[in-house]
Amino acid sequence: MPIALITGCNGQDGSYLTELLLGKGYEVHGLKRRASSLNTERIDHIYQDVHEAGARFFLHYADLTDGSSLATLLYDIRPDEIYNLGAQSHVKVSFEIPEFTADVVAIGTLRLLEAMRRTGVKCRFYQASSSEMFGSALPPQSETTRFHPRSPYACAKLFGHNVTVNYRECYGLHASSGILFNHESPRRGETFVTRKITRAAAHIKHGVQHKLFLGNLEARRDWGYAPDYVRAMWLMLQQDRPDDFVVGTGEAHTVREFLELAFSHAGLDWRDHVGLDPRYLRPADVDHLRADPSKARMALAWEPTVTFEELVRIMMEADMEAVESRLTGGSAALQLAAASEGWYS
Repeated sequence: MPIALITGCNGQDGSYLTELLLGKGYEVHGLKRRASSLNTERIDHIYQDVHEAGARFFLHYADLTDGSSLATLLYDIRPDEIYNLGAQSHVKVSFEIPEFTADVVAIGTLRLLEAMRRTGVKCRFYQASSSEMFGSALPPQSETTRFHPRSPYACAKLFGHNVTVNYRECYGLHASSGILFNHESPRRGETFVTRKITRAAAHIKHGVQHKLFLGNLEARRDWGYAPDYVRAMWLMLQQDRPDDFVVGTGEAHTVREFLELAFSHAGLDWRDHVGLDPRYLRPADVDHLRADPSKARMALAWEPTVTFEELVRIMMEADMEAVESRLTGGSAALQLAAASEGWYS
């Protein structure tokens, strides 16, 4: 069976990609970082004990900041495909910890590519590039649009993207980059704006939270559904020739539009519950990202399956169900959890 290695396997994309590959008969290996608390909630439902017969999903301690661990892992498991999804991926946070962001996102990609080169492991490589690399470039953005990154995260992603192209051209690696536009799901991290909105709307609906604070409501993004996007990742590595592909829906919507849909799903008027906080504004913002995915549609036969409105509904229903489930365990416990997790801000 084909063997895949995924960095960031316990993130939103990594968990969906793991499910996809297991469904296609792969043996999947994922990186995990040592932590004092469990952080595998997105993949717990698919993890099997390694002692069970037929187990095909394995976790290994390694890190993108540790090149020797990457080389050792590649040499030991000999993957057929590598998906580099690991990152410090929060744009706003990257302004606060730029050095760490660059070490993981930029140099981490270089370490992984260099491990491939030096071990001689023959495999196909996927790099998770980002629409944030386009920054202030005018929409729609395609593979030929000039990059203009506007954050340390975007700059680090651009380095990772360019070094992937460099290793493909210099060493003949089958290395492809997916320039993915924003993609969301119920598994999206709770500090990202879309999930922050749907989670807050669900809590406000049930009286647990009273106010939501956000930054720029006029920023426009091309939002899609994460499971659609991991399918594009896999398709890229099935091509005979490696290449770079923009992946998005071709539509853009404002944060305000997302707010309106999410709160209306809960029967609420967002204007009664949302405040603006300048702390959530970026030092340099990106106003308008909208993909031109023509190349992916033609070369990969890829199409998004979920509309913007359906995406918001899926996320809202999941967060509403989660809140209702926790409420059955006692409202006092939920109030305590709300205070400790910062739901009120």
